[in-house]
Amino acid sequence: MAIVELKVPSPGESITEVVIARWVRNTGDIVEKDEVLAEIDSDKATLTLNAEESGKIEVLAAEGDTVNVGQVVVKIDTSFKPEAKAETAKVEVKVEAKKEAAPVAETKTNSPTNYATGTPSISAAKIMAENNIKPNQLNGTGKDGRITKQDVLAALSNGLPTAVEVLSNSWKGGREKERAKMTSLRKTVAKRLVAVKNETAMLTTFNEVDMSAIYAIRAKYKDKFKEVYGSNVGFMSFFTKAVTEALYHYPAVNGMIDGEELVYNKYCDIGIAVSAPKGLMVPVLRNAELMSIADIEKGIKDLAVKARDGKLTIEDMTGGTFTITNGGVFGSMMSTPIINPPQSAILGMHNVVDRPMAVNGQVVIRPMMYIALSYDHRIIDGRESVGFLVKVKEMLENPSRMLFGGKVPEEVLLGL
Repeated sequence: MAIVELKVPSPGESITEVVIARWVRNTGDIVEKDEVLAEIDSDKATLTLNAEESGKIEVLAAEGDTVNVGQVVVKIDTSFKPEAKAETAKVEVKVEAKKEAAPVAETKTNSPTNYATGTPSISAAKIMAENNIKPNQLNGTGKDGRITKQDVLAALSNGLPTAVEVLSNSWKGGREKERAKMTSLRKTVAKRLVAVKNETAMLTTFNEVDMSAIYAIRAKYKDKFKEVYGSNVGFMSFFTKAVTEALYHYPAVNGMIDGEELVYNKYCDIGIAVSAPKGLMVPVLRNAELMSIADIEKGIKDLAVKARDGKLTIEDMTGGTFTITNGGVFGSMMSTPIINPPQSAILGMHNVVDRPMAVNGQVVIRPMMYIALSYDHRIIDGRESVGFLVKVKEMLENPSRMLFGGKVPEEVLLGL
């Protein structure tokens, strides 16, 4: 009998502990090589633990346990092998299953013991659907707690709350509490956010952007862009491009403090805040200053998909010289984003709202967005922060500036 021991992999430098977030397979299961056995939460990302060999597994740690990097958490007995999957057997099973489908379904229908507590019968379910009644509003008197037609009729006759009453008051008036253990990722985020407030001189400056020009470009070229690149063109790619150009003119905004030294980055690694199942993640778009709008759009899409699927790596989120976050997708009108350390600034986008604006002496309706720049006053002066935000505004309102270093074509022509 050969035993293979699986140790907790290292998520990255300086990380010594991780948390077993979820076991995908359990003790006694026979698994195949490379099959995912568990999900592991670290301070920075969620990783997977995969089987190094096929065999029967023995789990040595429980969900929620904090374990050390390098600790053995699974043993695999390789003397057990997964059963061979014969194609002919699959076909026969499918055929037999199809033949037996009707009798099995009939058996389940006629046997209340096949139902969990609170499951309505067919006739009860029909009445419940017509009256918008949920199973948790009823007490089933049938076998094994099944909800019968009589249960529903009795509840209705006794004055069951109507759908309007239920929807207007989701609270049930109880005094219960629920406690949940903080994940390693949430603990780290909490510590970092408090540290930013305590260790930086953070201020926020605001401006507003007329999005008419961006809207016009998207409306005119959206079909052609999708035909050529296979994706839509979003606001974030325009903002990223405008930010990289503005950072060239205001390098302090792209810098950071390292001890008693100021570090000015000569490249733009832009962190893009994306929503993931386990919270807000900030993967990094490397050398965004060298990318076209299409390249930026593809890069953001790839990072968002990886975040959604929980496949972001430490490398994806390490570094970054500046961050952009878009609260507008959730309906935010204005906010003060918190700096992502060790960076010195973060740009907050918000929702676009049609508002009356004075243009050339006339009141016109324009799609407007408030933008906010939170910055560390220790390295960025007020003049630089305001100038940076104005530069971003100018390029978004006149996108051709993005092609000429923040200048309009006429200024380039005249050498101004």
